[in-house]
Amino acid sequence: MLIRKTASFKQEPVSFIDAGKGRAVVLLHGYLGSALIWEQTILNLARSYRVIAIDLPGHGQSACLGYVHSMTLMARCVKAVMDGLNLKRYVIIGHSMGGYVALAFADLFPDTLKGLCLYHSTAYPDSEEKKHDRNRAIQLVKQERKLYTANTIKNLFASKNLKYLKTEIQFALHIARQTPVNGMVAALEGMKDRPARDIILGLVEYPIMMVIGELDNVLPAQHLLEQSSVIKNRTTLYLEHDGHFGFLESPRQSHKALRGFLRQCF
Repeated sequence: MLIRKTASFKQEPVSFIDAGKGRAVVLLHGYLGSALIWEQTILNLARSYRVIAIDLPGHGQSACLGYVHSMTLMARCVKAVMDGLNLKRYVIIGHSMGGYVALAFADLFPDTLKGLCLYHSTAYPDSEEKKHDRNRAIQLVKQERKLYTANTIKNLFASKNLKYLKTEIQFALHIARQTPVNGMVAALEGMKDRPARDIILGLVEYPIMMVIGELDNVLPAQHLLEQSSVIKNRTTLYLEHDGHFGFLESPRQSHKALRGFLRQCF
Protein backbone atom coordinates (compact mmCIF):
# COMPACT_ATOMS: atom_id res chain seq x y z
CA MET A 1 0.00 0.00 0.00
CA LEU A 2 1.29 3.46 -0.95
CA ILE A 3 1.35 5.91 1.94
CA ARG A 4 0.62 9.59 1.30
CA LYS A 5 2.29 12.42 3.15
CA THR A 6 1.74 16.17 3.07
CA ALA A 7 4.17 19.05 2.73
CA SER A 8 3.50 22.79 2.57
CA PHE A 9 4.21 25.29 -0.21
CA LYS A 10 2.97 28.88 -0.11
CA GLN A 11 0.98 27.87 2.98
CA GLU A 12 -1.01 25.33 0.94
CA PRO A 13 -0.89 21.51 1.12
CA VAL A 14 1.19 19.45 -1.30
CA SER A 15 0.46 15.73 -1.32
CA PHE A 16 3.10 13.14 -2.17
CA ILE A 17 3.94 9.45 -1.89
CA ASP A 18 7.14 8.40 -0.11
CA ALA A 19 8.11 4.76 -0.65
CA GLY A 20 11.23 2.64 -0.26
CA LYS A 21 14.70 3.38 1.06
CA GLY A 22 18.03 4.38 -0.47
CA ARG A 23 19.05 6.98 -3.03
CA ALA A 24 16.21 9.36 -3.82
CA VAL A 25 14.25 9.35 -7.08
CA VAL A 26 11.55 11.95 -7.76
CA LEU A 27 8.59 11.18 -10.05
CA LEU A 28 6.65 14.06 -11.59
CA HIS A 29 3.40 13.25 -13.41
CA GLY A 30 2.03 14.88 -16.51
CA TYR A 31 -1.03 17.03 -17.17
CA LEU A 32 -4.22 15.43 -15.80
CA GLY A 33 -2.14 13.00 -13.75
CA SER A 34 -1.20 12.59 -10.11
CA ALA A 35 1.39 10.70 -8.09
CA LEU A 36 -0.84 7.62 -8.40
CA ILE A 37 -0.34 7.41 -12.17
CA TRP A 38 3.15 6.11 -11.31
CA GLU A 39 1.80 3.31 -9.06
CA GLN A 40 3.53 0.41 -10.81
CA THR A 41 6.72 2.41 -11.34
CA ILE A 42 6.81 3.33 -7.65
CA LEU A 43 6.36 -0.29 -6.56
CA ASN A 44 9.08 -1.42 -8.96
CA LEU A 45 11.69 1.24 -8.14
CA ALA A 46 10.99 1.30 -4.37
CA ARG A 47 12.60 -2.13 -4.08
CA SER A 48 15.97 -0.40 -4.59
CA TYR A 49 15.42 3.34 -4.11
CA ARG A 50 13.53 5.89 -2.08
CA VAL A 51 10.81 7.10 -4.42
CA ILE A 52 9.08 10.45 -3.95
CA ALA A 53 6.06 10.90 -6.24
CA ILE A 54 4.51 14.36 -5.97
CA ASP A 55 1.05 15.69 -6.83
CA LEU A 56 1.91 18.87 -8.69
CA PRO A 57 -0.16 21.99 -7.86
CA GLY A 58 -3.77 21.74 -8.97
CA HIS A 59 -3.53 17.98 -9.49
CA GLY A 60 -4.28 15.00 -7.29
CA GLN A 61 -4.61 16.10 -3.67
CA SER A 62 -2.40 19.20 -3.95
CA ALA A 63 -3.95 22.66 -3.77
CA CYS A 64 -4.41 25.00 -6.69
CA LEU A 65 -2.19 28.05 -6.17
CA GLY A 66 -3.59 30.60 -8.60
CA TYR A 67 -4.78 31.25 -12.14
CA VAL A 68 -1.46 30.23 -13.72
CA HIS A 69 0.81 27.41 -12.59
CA SER A 70 4.08 28.22 -14.31
CA MET A 71 6.66 25.48 -14.64
CA THR A 72 8.92 27.56 -12.37
CA LEU A 73 6.22 27.72 -9.69
CA MET A 74 5.77 23.95 -9.87
CA ALA A 75 9.55 23.42 -9.71
CA ARG A 76 9.75 25.51 -6.55
CA CYS A 77 6.93 23.43 -5.10
CA VAL A 78 8.95 20.25 -5.79
CA LYS A 79 11.99 21.82 -4.13
CA ALA A 80 9.90 22.65 -1.05
CA VAL A 81 8.88 19.00 -0.73
CA MET A 82 12.46 17.77 -1.10
CA ASP A 83 13.82 20.35 1.34
CA GLY A 84 11.18 19.31 3.84
CA LEU A 85 12.49 15.74 3.59
CA ASN A 86 16.05 17.03 3.99
CA LEU A 87 17.12 15.42 0.70
CA LYS A 88 20.00 17.14 -1.10
CA ARG A 89 20.77 15.15 -4.30
CA TYR A 90 18.41 13.07 -6.41
CA VAL A 91 17.28 12.03 -9.87
CA ILE A 92 14.10 13.54 -11.30
CA ILE A 93 11.92 11.64 -13.76
CA GLY A 94 9.27 13.85 -15.37
CA HIS A 95 6.46 12.66 -17.63
CA SER A 96 5.23 15.15 -20.25
CA MET A 97 4.33 18.30 -18.23
CA GLY A 98 6.37 16.80 -15.39
CA GLY A 99 9.35 16.93 -17.74
CA TYR A 100 8.77 20.65 -18.28
CA VAL A 101 8.77 21.06 -14.51
CA ALA A 102 11.94 18.95 -14.23
CA LEU A 103 13.71 21.21 -16.74
CA ALA A 104 12.63 24.30 -14.82
CA PHE A 105 13.98 22.60 -11.69
CA ALA A 106 17.28 21.87 -13.46
CA ASP A 107 17.49 25.54 -14.43
CA LEU A 108 16.80 26.77 -10.89
CA PHE A 109 18.59 24.15 -8.79
CA PRO A 110 21.33 22.55 -10.91
CA ASP A 111 23.45 21.36 -7.97
CA THR A 112 20.69 19.09 -6.64
CA LEU A 113 20.47 16.77 -9.64
CA LYS A 114 22.21 13.44 -10.12
CA GLY A 115 20.27 12.78 -13.31
CA LEU A 116 17.21 13.80 -15.30
CA CYS A 117 14.71 11.76 -17.32
CA LEU A 118 12.40 13.40 -19.83
CA TYR A 119 9.61 10.88 -20.24
CA HIS A 120 7.74 11.81 -23.44
CA SER A 121 8.69 15.43 -22.90
CA THR A 122 10.51 18.25 -24.67
CA ALA A 123 12.83 21.11 -23.80
CA TYR A 124 11.33 23.27 -26.54
CA PRO A 125 8.57 25.82 -25.84
CA ASP A 126 5.11 25.70 -27.40
CA SER A 127 4.87 26.75 -31.03
CA GLU A 128 2.32 29.41 -31.93
CA GLU A 129 0.05 26.64 -33.22
CA LYS A 130 0.40 24.75 -29.95
CA LYS A 131 -0.37 27.89 -27.95
CA HIS A 132 -3.54 28.26 -29.99
CA ASP A 133 -4.41 24.65 -29.14
CA ARG A 134 -3.87 25.37 -25.44
CA ASN A 135 -6.25 28.33 -25.60
CA ARG A 136 -8.85 26.17 -27.32
CA ALA A 137 -8.35 23.49 -24.68
CA ILE A 138 -8.99 26.03 -21.92
CA GLN A 139 -12.35 26.84 -23.47
CA LEU A 140 -13.19 23.15 -23.87
CA VAL A 141 -12.28 22.45 -20.24
CA LYS A 142 -14.74 25.12 -19.13
CA GLN A 143 -17.52 24.01 -21.50
CA GLU A 144 -17.18 20.23 -21.97
CA ARG A 145 -14.82 19.04 -19.26
CA LYS A 146 -15.90 15.38 -19.24
CA LEU A 147 -15.68 14.91 -23.02
CA TYR A 148 -12.42 16.89 -23.22
CA THR A 149 -10.82 14.78 -20.48
CA ALA A 150 -11.81 11.48 -22.10
CA ASN A 151 -10.52 12.53 -25.53
CA THR A 152 -7.28 13.91 -24.10
CA ILE A 153 -6.45 10.72 -22.21
CA LYS A 154 -7.19 8.47 -25.20
CA ASN A 155 -4.92 10.62 -27.36
CA LEU A 156 -2.01 9.92 -25.00
CA PHE A 157 -2.04 6.23 -25.96
CA ALA A 158 -0.96 4.92 -29.35
CA SER A 159 -4.08 4.51 -31.49
CA LYS A 160 -3.35 0.84 -32.12
CA ASN A 161 -3.12 0.19 -28.35
CA LEU A 162 -6.59 1.51 -27.50
CA LYS A 163 -8.33 -1.84 -27.94
CA TYR A 164 -5.67 -3.74 -25.97
CA LEU A 165 -5.13 -1.41 -23.00
CA LYS A 166 -8.67 -0.67 -21.82
CA THR A 167 -7.75 -1.21 -18.15
CA GLU A 168 -4.80 1.18 -18.38
CA ILE A 169 -6.90 3.78 -20.18
CA GLN A 170 -9.62 3.61 -17.52
CA PHE A 171 -6.96 3.89 -14.82
CA ALA A 172 -5.51 7.06 -16.37
CA LEU A 173 -9.00 8.44 -17.01
CA HIS A 174 -10.07 7.84 -13.40
CA ILE A 175 -7.10 9.91 -12.20
CA ALA A 176 -7.68 12.62 -14.81
CA ARG A 177 -11.30 13.07 -13.79
CA GLN A 178 -10.19 14.01 -10.28
CA THR A 179 -8.32 17.06 -11.59
CA PRO A 180 -10.34 20.22 -10.81
CA VAL A 181 -11.15 22.65 -13.60
CA ASN A 182 -9.05 25.43 -12.06
CA GLY A 183 -6.07 23.07 -11.84
CA MET A 184 -6.49 22.10 -15.49
CA VAL A 185 -6.69 25.70 -16.66
CA ALA A 186 -3.76 26.85 -14.52
CA ALA A 187 -1.58 24.05 -15.92
CA LEU A 188 -2.57 24.81 -19.53
CA GLU A 189 -1.71 28.49 -18.98
CA GLY A 190 1.63 27.54 -17.43
CA MET A 191 2.61 25.13 -20.21
CA LYS A 192 1.62 27.64 -22.88
CA ASP A 193 3.98 30.31 -21.52
CA ARG A 194 7.01 28.17 -20.64
CA PRO A 195 10.36 29.26 -22.13
CA ALA A 196 12.82 27.20 -24.16
CA ARG A 197 15.20 25.19 -21.98
CA ASP A 198 16.99 23.10 -24.59
CA ILE A 199 20.29 24.81 -23.77
CA ILE A 200 20.31 22.81 -20.52
CA LEU A 201 20.50 19.54 -22.43
CA GLY A 202 23.83 20.43 -23.99
CA LEU A 203 25.41 21.99 -20.93
CA VAL A 204 24.98 19.60 -18.02
CA GLU A 205 27.35 16.75 -17.20
CA TYR A 206 24.94 14.47 -15.35
CA PRO A 207 23.11 11.71 -17.26
CA ILE A 208 19.93 12.58 -19.14
CA MET A 209 17.49 9.97 -20.39
CA MET A 210 14.86 10.62 -23.04
CA VAL A 211 11.92 8.25 -23.45
CA ILE A 212 10.40 8.50 -26.91
CA GLY A 213 7.28 6.83 -28.29
CA GLU A 214 7.32 6.16 -32.01
CA LEU A 215 3.51 6.44 -32.13
CA ASP A 216 3.24 9.50 -29.87
CA ASN A 217 0.32 11.69 -30.98
CA VAL A 218 1.57 14.64 -28.91
CA LEU A 219 5.33 14.88 -29.53
CA PRO A 220 6.71 13.62 -32.86
CA ALA A 221 9.40 11.00 -32.28
CA GLN A 222 11.75 12.45 -34.88
CA HIS A 223 11.75 15.87 -33.20
CA LEU A 224 12.70 14.30 -29.86
CA LEU A 225 15.46 12.20 -31.43
CA GLU A 226 16.94 15.34 -32.97
CA GLN A 227 16.67 17.14 -29.63
CA SER A 228 18.43 14.32 -27.80
CA SER A 229 21.48 14.52 -30.05
CA VAL A 230 22.98 17.43 -28.08
CA ILE A 231 22.98 15.59 -24.74
CA LYS A 232 26.52 14.78 -23.55
CA ASN A 233 25.67 11.81 -21.32
CA ARG A 234 22.65 10.42 -23.14
CA THR A 235 20.39 7.40 -22.65
CA THR A 236 17.49 6.91 -25.07
CA LEU A 237 14.57 4.54 -24.67
CA TYR A 238 12.77 4.29 -28.01
CA LEU A 239 9.39 2.56 -27.69
CA GLU A 240 8.37 1.35 -31.14
CA HIS A 241 4.81 0.38 -30.25
CA ASP A 242 3.85 3.14 -27.83
CA GLY A 243 2.45 6.63 -27.71
CA HIS A 244 2.80 9.19 -24.92
CA PHE A 245 2.30 6.81 -21.98
CA GLY A 246 5.20 4.36 -22.17
CA PHE A 247 5.17 3.36 -18.51
CA LEU A 248 1.54 2.23 -18.92
CA GLU A 249 1.85 0.91 -22.47
CA SER A 250 5.12 -1.03 -22.01
CA PRO A 251 5.74 -1.15 -18.23
CA ARG A 252 8.25 -4.01 -18.17
CA GLN A 253 10.48 -2.48 -20.84
CA SER A 254 10.16 0.96 -19.24
CA HIS A 255 11.02 -0.18 -15.72
CA LYS A 256 14.04 -2.16 -16.92
CA ALA A 257 15.36 0.89 -18.78
CA LEU A 258 14.74 3.20 -15.81
CA ARG A 259 16.65 0.86 -13.50
CA GLY A 260 19.62 0.87 -15.87
CA PHE A 261 19.53 4.64 -16.07
CA LEU A 262 19.37 5.04 -12.29
CA ARG A 263 22.38 2.76 -11.83
CA GLN A 264 24.25 5.05 -14.18
CA CYS A 265 23.18 8.18 -12.24
CA PHE A 266 24.16 6.80 -8.84
